[in-house]
Amino acid sequence: MNLLSFLFSPALIRSDPNMVPLRTFKIRENVTYDCINIYKQPGLEHPLLQNHKIQMKPSVARHELKNQTDNTKTYKNKIGCPHGTVPILRNSKEYITNGQLFAEKYFHPLSGDSPGTHIAGVKSQNGPYHGVEASFSIHNINIERDQASYAQLYVGSGLNNQVNFIQAGWMINPSLFGDGDVWSYGFWKGENGKGCYNTACPGFVQVSQEVPIAQPLDQPHEHLLHYSIHQDKQTGNWWITKLILNAPNIDVGYWPKELFNLIGTGANMVGVGGAVQASHQGSSPPMGNGKFPTGDRKESAMFTNIEVLNSNYEQRRIDSFPMEKLLDSPKCYGIRTDKVKLLDFTFNYGGPGGNSCGV
Repeated sequence: MNLLSFLFSPALIRSDPNMVPLRTFKIRENVTYDCINIYKQPGLEHPLLQNHKIQMKPSVARHELKNQTDNTKTYKNKIGCPHGTVPILRNSKEYITNGQLFAEKYFHPLSGDSPGTHIAGVKSQNGPYHGVEASFSIHNINIERDQASYAQLYVGSGLNNQVNFIQAGWMINPSLFGDGDVWSYGFWKGENGKGCYNTACPGFVQVSQEVPIAQPLDQPHEHLLHYSIHQDKQTGNWWITKLILNAPNIDVGYWPKELFNLIGTGANMVGVGGAVQASHQGSSPPMGNGKFPTGDRKESAMFTNIEVLNSNYEQRRIDSFPMEKLLDSPKCYGIRTDKVKLLDFTFNYGGPGGNSCGV
């Protein structure tokens, strides 16, 4: 059997074949979630977490999003695990294998030296920071099997060729998920360069009974993703919270502080933006909604409500700090920050990609 046949074998397995789920949700073909005892979830099998005590909720809740017009639909989720259990994506062999391969070569925001990767966004390296949050548009675009397109927010630090970072957002990555749909995702890289997507390997601790770290996003009903990555002031764990308009926030889970050696007391850098990974033949996929940003905020992909937690855990707009624009292939992608002083900092980004975007 050649490598491609092995990577895309359809056989399904759980992280632990001996673990019997209390309930199962099959939300579509080849996408199944098992409700696993929260204390026996695979994330806790990481060797650095042998003595870890699960934190059930952040010590300080994130503020809730409010819309004055109150014209949004009620948020509904397809998964609802019983009390004491959490939803874990039933991993396939190709998902685990591809997750490991992508983790090894994954682009990290502290360096642009990643062949075939292109970025468009903003970042600030004026830390320490304890979090970042943003609202960003979701777009279902055509991606080839060996390409990937992301929209993400991230925190990280680097020292002596070591990096720690955490990213979350949405992605279209057929090689990882086996389809061309839009998925939410989380990724981390910690001590000794180890890292992982979602729950493909141990590390991330799932807490929410309803919203898993990785799931297909429901379009067109869900057109904006509101995320917060924030460090808990008491435990040092890094939480991901899904902020929902006119509804209670959902604390999805967290990456324990034990996984990291450089962001235990905050991250030196925070940022948001789009990223793509070109195919082996060098063709770069669309970013955002595939359109260059113009003066019309609604015509291209967008990040808005971008705020950070500073060294004192105070929430501020990202442009309150020294900020750097990131754009490495202006022929294929673009970025445009809002020139008007609005209540929030907003920028548009994206582009069609192509064969001449550079390495």
